[in-house]
Amino acid sequence: MELPQPIRIGISACLMGEEVRYDGGHKRFPFATDELSRHFEFVHVCPEQAIGMGVPRPTIRLVGDPDQPRLQGTQDASLDVTEKMQVFARDTAQKLDHISGYIFCAKSPSCGMERVPVVSEKGNGLGKVGVGVYARELMAAHPLLPVEENGRLNDLQLRENFVLRVVAYARWQALEAEGMTAAGLQTFHRRHKFLLLAHNQQIYRELGPLVAGADDVEAAANEYIQRFMAALKKPANPRNHRNALMHIQGFFKNHLEKEDRERLSEVIADYAAGLLPLLVPLEMLSLFLEKYQIDYLQDQYYFNPYPRDLKLRVGL
Repeated sequence: MELPQPIRIGISACLMGEEVRYDGGHKRFPFATDELSRHFEFVHVCPEQAIGMGVPRPTIRLVGDPDQPRLQGTQDASLDVTEKMQVFARDTAQKLDHISGYIFCAKSPSCGMERVPVVSEKGNGLGKVGVGVYARELMAAHPLLPVEENGRLNDLQLRENFVLRVVAYARWQALEAEGMTAAGLQTFHRRHKFLLLAHNQQIYRELGPLVAGADDVEAAANEYIQRFMAALKKPANPRNHRNALMHIQGFFKNHLEKEDRERLSEVIADYAAGLLPLLVPLEMLSLFLEKYQIDYLQDQYYFNPYPRDLKLRVGL
């Protein structure tokens, strides 16, 4: 499949095997270093090292109001790097407008995107209710950017969904770089039709009229991408995949013999019932597409949303 080149993903440097953690170690994440690195370029960031904390260094934690915590030393509260981290995060966010996704280090008081432990001023645990100071600033500056944590990416559905969103967002960035036009917006929407159907049917139906009646292309594009990324953010479920598969099946109604139509319907139904993986109906449809060359389906990203060798649909 064609990919916008290059696609860059920001990542916590320790996840790439760099020995930048507080104890001089790392948290190498094989999915990034061994799999994603074949197709994506990584931008490594270690916020603590960047603000001069060094390696090794004292540990830090989130303290106080979970919505606006301080970033202080675990053993010495006089070590407070909150403002330094915020300034670095805001400066870095401005320089990272070329990335298409970000992988944060889970539980980190600087890089954790959710469920980071927070303690009160007196040191009492308030629970896993915080967001890392660096991650919070970066996500606020780039609200459409696909983001995930290494821990969550061990979940097959979240892993597949993250990569799907990264590639889709990179396509959008490439479209913007070329110069947004009404025709470009309409083509983008058409080619993502079945991906949208598989993720959020309601938003798909809403986006059609927005694209068709776009007098102000820039305003329409801004609204479109916000709703498009919101639609893709939740992993597709079997019910919506079934709906997308059945829509695609309809394009073959004048081509397939009765036996093939019935078998395809059975395979789609078995997938929806949890008896077959998604790859089975997809491969069957791909074979029919290769044979009958249905123009509208030829360039649909639903069939190849990301590099096949990442094996992200295995097990879905």
